[in-house]
Amino acid sequence: MNRLLSNLRSIHEDETGHVEVGMASLVAGIGAVVLAIGAAGDSDLAAYLGGAVLGLGILAGGFLRHRSIDYDVYARLEKLEGNK
Repeated sequence: MNRLLSNLRSIHEDETGHVEVGMASLVAGIGAVVLAIGAAGDSDLAAYLGGAVLGLGILAGGFLRHRSIDYDVYARLEKLEGNK
């Protein structure tokens, strides 16, 4: 029973794969701040760059989540179905 609880605790506290998705969110957050500063300060260049970085961060977050999480799930499903 103690080993089961230890395994469940390690699964719950495991942070594997969070950095990939978290970094894209951080980049998107920085882009949102720069976009807001550019819009408030009437700076076209900062607003354009902030919007571009925000958009790339959002796209990268979705892509990295799909690559790091969904591919593993699909591989396990294929293995269960006997296709691989």
